[in-house]
Amino acid sequence: MPEKLALRPDEKRLIRLAKNGDSGAQKGLYDLLAPKMFTVCLRYMGDRMGAEDVLQDGFVTLFAKLDSFSGIGSFEGWARKIFVNTALMSLRKSDVLKGTGDIDEARSVVGSDVSPIQEIGYQELLRLVGELPPGFRTVFNMYVIEGYSHKEIGEELGISENTSRSQLQRARTLLQSKIRSLTDDKRR
Repeated sequence: MPEKLALRPDEKRLIRLAKNGDSGAQKGLYDLLAPKMFTVCLRYMGDRMGAEDVLQDGFVTLFAKLDSFSGIGSFEGWARKIFVNTALMSLRKSDVLKGTGDIDEARSVVGSDVSPIQEIGYQELLRLVGELPPGFRTVFNMYVIEGYSHKEIGEELGISENTSRSQLQRARTLLQSKIRSLTDDKRR
């Protein structure tokens, strides 16, 4: 049986009241989660407007499914899955992965040197990830940040495992190039 993580008393109370339709408690949960979940949405969508739409849709889903939260594990982790899935649904609807190539094409653009990533800050790195094309950004986020396997990514996005690998490799190559340019600019 999974280990039950203790919720903070304020979280327990807000969740209980929100499950009963208390709008003040729902606002409290929104205030608690929105900043972190907006960051998740922004990472997937790449632009503020798209992230705001996904955030709103994610909260609609969260409140509709609140009764299914069992109290086992982290509430924030449970909520995060809802927002990731909402972002993925939005990306699927816009068909951002259409026309993607496979791993063999990616191999032809891969360089052998690695960028000095330590020279740039976290916010700069997030900005660069946000500038990736949607397909690259989606697979990068799912694999590197969320920890999905290529098989899981393929199943979630309706693409092959090779396409997932290709998108990840292309994302890494593009990020390396952007980081290299950024660090070269800083050295000048």
